[in-house]
Amino acid sequence: MTVFRIVVLFVLAAVAEIGGAWLIWQAVKEDRGWLFAVLGVMALGAYGFVAALQPDVNFGRVLAAYGGIFIAGSLAWGIIVDGFRPTVWDWVGSAVALVGAAIIILAPAAASSSAEPVA
Repeated sequence: MTVFRIVVLFVLAAVAEIGGAWLIWQAVKEDRGWLFAVLGVMALGAYGFVAALQPDVNFGRVLAAYGGIFIAGSLAWGIIVDGFRPTVWDWVGSAVALVGAAIIILAPAAASSSAEPVA
C-alpha cells in the first residue's frame, strides 16, 4: 500500500505543480488573463500540501525523487495538452530521471535510514 500511496501522491503533486505552472504561463505568455494566474498560484499551493503528505519524513529525499516525476510529467503534459513532440533525447532523459527517482524513494529502509543528517 505504501508504494501505491507514494505513486498516487507523486502523480497528484505533478498535476498540481505542472498544471499550476502551465496556468501561470498561459496568463503571462499567452495573455489569458489574471484568473489563470490566480488559479495557477492556488494549484502551486496545493502542490506543496500534497508533497508534504508523502510518508517519507526527509524533505530533501522526497523532493529529489519528485524531480524525476516532474521531468516525466512535464513532458507528458506537453504531449497531452500542448501537442509537444519529444525527441529521443527527451525520452532518454526522462527515463534516466525516473530511474533516479525510483532509486531515491524506493531504497531499502536500512540504506535510506543509515545516512546521518548534515548538521
